[in-house]
Amino acid sequence: MITHPQRPLAPAIQPFDLDDVKKDDVKRLTSHGRQIVLTEAHQLLDNCVLFSSLSPDERAAISARARIRTYKAGETVFAIGSAGDQMMALLRGTIRISVPFAEGKELFLAIIHPGEIFGELAVLDGNARSADATAETACTLAILDRKDVLSFFERNPSAWPKLVRVMAQRLRRTDQAFAEVALQQLPIRLAKTILRILNEEPNSAVAKAFKIRFTQRELANMVGGTRESVNKCFRIWQKRDKIVKVSQGSIIVTNRRAFERLAEAA
Repeated sequence: MITHPQRPLAPAIQPFDLDDVKKDDVKRLTSHGRQIVLTEAHQLLDNCVLFSSLSPDERAAISARARIRTYKAGETVFAIGSAGDQMMALLRGTIRISVPFAEGKELFLAIIHPGEIFGELAVLDGNARSADATAETACTLAILDRKDVLSFFERNPSAWPKLVRVMAQRLRRTDQAFAEVALQQLPIRLAKTILRILNEEPNSAVAKAFKIRFTQRELANMVGGTRESVNKCFRIWQKRDKIVKVSQGSIIVTNRRAFERLAEAA
């Protein structure tokens, strides 16, 4: 049976944060428990796009260098302007990437899912973070220091094209987000943002109805608008167009194709 750790297991691997356990009740993790944690990290990293082509021994070496850390929903992983000396691989949960916008708002850029990496740009060029990363849900990350990341690419040059593809996709999404704010009306921006959220969710393409997990205020921040203007859009979409249902703070998309037509009309 696994008991919870009182102190770090080893310099290479840090214990999971267990917020529901009182510190006085935390006990040392057995050697069997340490092995389970290591094995789990290896298995999760197998699904990471950057490491999937490596041999089991190479993935084990990466896992040994990684520090495993958990974050609560809403907790900041890193902030724009902070030192970019670590790259992360998401093992569980979802991460929201955004940049601060006018009047305390944020511009939504991407949702990171398990198996994806993030924080790579600042690690590669040595500059500060260019965006905020926030735990959208409770998350588990494998964190690699910059020196280990650069050493990894020196030993595995075949991994560079995968990283370039990831960075190119994110650059396109960032360009698109800024262009939408500058050139498109709020209803179109909101429709496109909702579509992006749906596209990031598994099974949303076949679901007849899908609940948006963001509040209207959060959506307003994402599209550079106000809560009042976003609420007006939803009222029209619900009463006139009947493509959403808004009830007790929940937003449910009932006609995905209608949102696709709105986005295509831009």
